[in-house]
Amino acid sequence: MHRALVDRVLNGPGRASAEQRARAFDNEGLAPPLDALIGKVVDRPAQVTEEDFAVAKATGCTEDELFELVVCAAVGHSTRLYEAGLAALAEATADGEA
Repeated sequence: MHRALVDRVLNGPGRASAEQRARAFDNEGLAPPLDALIGKVVDRPAQVTEEDFAVAKATGCTEDELFELVVCAAVGHSTRLYEAGLAALAEATADGEA
């Protein structure tokens, strides 16, 4: 299910381009001020404000595009945490068996 979610947010139909969605997912390569909004979503989501969205919207992005980019950023961050957890679990399990 996780892979299906990632595939859907990155490759499914949407208002934001697939390239923008991939950049938001990876939290890299977006131009300012989108990079600031996406970085905040990833690092300090409780601090995201209406002003952050207003500044990002001033770049010409629609609300739908911003929504998609925020979702991609959140799913991307969650994916990195999930994969790190699986890697730590695998390492701990391998160390315990040695």
